[in-house]
Amino acid sequence: MTVNSGDTAWVIMSGALVLLMTPGLALFYGGMVRAKSVINMMLMSLISITVVSVLWALFGYSLAFGHGSQWLGPLHLGGLGDLVRTLTDNGGTQPVPALAFAMFQLTFAIVTVALVSGAIADRARFAAWTVFAALWCTIVYLPVAHWVFDLGQVTAGRVTGEGVLAAHGLLDFAGGTAVEVNAGIAGLALAIVLGPRVGFRREPMRPHSIPLVVIGVGLLWFGWFGFNAGSALGANGLAAVVLLNTQLAGAAGIGGWLLVERWRDGRPTGLGAASGAVAGLVAITPACGYITPTASLAVGAVAGVLSAFAIGLKYRFAVDDSLDLVGVHFVGGVWGTLAIGLFATRVVNPAGGDGLFHGGGTGLLGHQAVGVLAVLAYSFVATTLIARLIDRTIGFRIPRDAEVEGVDFTEHAETAYELDTRTGSGSFLAGHHTPGGRA
Repeated sequence: MTVNSGDTAWVIMSGALVLLMTPGLALFYGGMVRAKSVINMMLMSLISITVVSVLWALFGYSLAFGHGSQWLGPLHLGGLGDLVRTLTDNGGTQPVPALAFAMFQLTFAIVTVALVSGAIADRARFAAWTVFAALWCTIVYLPVAHWVFDLGQVTAGRVTGEGVLAAHGLLDFAGGTAVEVNAGIAGLALAIVLGPRVGFRREPMRPHSIPLVVIGVGLLWFGWFGFNAGSALGANGLAAVVLLNTQLAGAAGIGGWLLVERWRDGRPTGLGAASGAVAGLVAITPACGYITPTASLAVGAVAGVLSAFAIGLKYRFAVDDSLDLVGVHFVGGVWGTLAIGLFATRVVNPAGGDGLFHGGGTGLLGHQAVGVLAVLAYSFVATTLIARLIDRTIGFRIPRDAEVEGVDFTEHAETAYELDTRTGSGSFLAGHHTPGGRA
C-alpha cells in the first residue's frame, strides 16, 4: 500500500506523544512515593526506555509484528534495518511507512514495561528491575503484542498472518489487553513475589508530592491522545472520534472517582482526581475506536467508580501493590475491554462489531472475555516465573535496612531534595543515615 503523507505525519506525531507518556509516568509515580524513593521510581521508568528500545531494534519488532505464526513473529535479528526499503510501499494494510509504525509501537512497549514498576515501589534493586524489564518485555510483552496488535498483511488480496487473539475476534483498539491488563496483572505477580514494604498497613505511606502527581497525569493525558487516536494509523474521521472519546472518558473518570471519595470519605482529593483520570483513560483505551462519545462517558465514569473501590482490596488481601497498578490499570483495562462487548457499534467502526446494547448479542462480549482471560493467565504465570528466577539468582528486593533508610540513597547515592544547605549536599550524602522523607 502506498503511504500517505498526512497519515504518516499523524503517526509520527502520535509516536512522540506516546513517548512523552513515560516521563509523565515517572513524574506521576515519583509524586506518589515517599521522598526517599523518588529517584529510584523515576529511574525505573527511564531505564525502560533504554532497555526496550535496544531490544526492539535487535529483535523485538520482528517478534511482535513479523508475520510468522499466530503465536509469535519470526526471530529476525536487526530486522528494523530491512524496513528502510519500504518507505514508499509498506506491503501492509495501512498507508504509513513501516518504520513509522515500528516507532509508534515501540513507544507502546516502553510505557507498558514502565507501568509494571508501580507495583513494587520502595523495595526493588535497580539492577534486578533492569534485568526484569528485559526479560519481561521479551517473554511477556512481545508475544502478547503479537496476539493482539498484529493484524496481518495483505497477501493476494487477503489479510493473513494475524495474531491469535485478533484472528479469533478480540477487539482492542489501543491496548486494553496488551498494555493495561498485561501490565496490571504482572504488577500483581511482582507484588506477591517481592512481598509488602516494611511497615505496610502499619505506617502511613502517603504520596510526598501531589503537585508532581498532577503534572504527571497531565502529561499522561496529553500523550494518551497519541496513544489512542494514533492507533487509527491515519488522520481521518475515526481518529477524530477516538480523540473525543479519550477526552470524555478521562473527564468522566475524575467525576466517578470523586463521587466515591465524597460518599466514602467525606471529601474529594487531588490524588483521587488524578487517579480517576487515569482510570477513565485506561478503560477507554481498548474501546475508543468502537463506541460513541456518549458511551465513552459511561465507560469512563464506571471505571472511576470501580477503581476507587478496587484499590482498597490490597489491604484486605495484604498484597502491597504500592501505587495501585492493579486497582487502576488492571481493573480499568478489564472493564474497558469487556465494555466493547456492550457498547460497540458498527456506526463508529464498520471493521468492529455490534455489542449487546446495539443488537449484537453476547458473541462479541464472549470474545472480549476470552481475550482478557488469555492475557491474564499468561502474563501472571510468566511474570511470576521471571520474578522468582531473578529473586533466587541476583536477588530482587533490597535488604530491610536499606529499604528503611531509603532506596534512593542505598541504590543511587542520591536524594531527590536538598535537605542540608550547610554542606551543599543532601543530608543522606552528608552522612546522615536516618530514614528521610517519610510522610
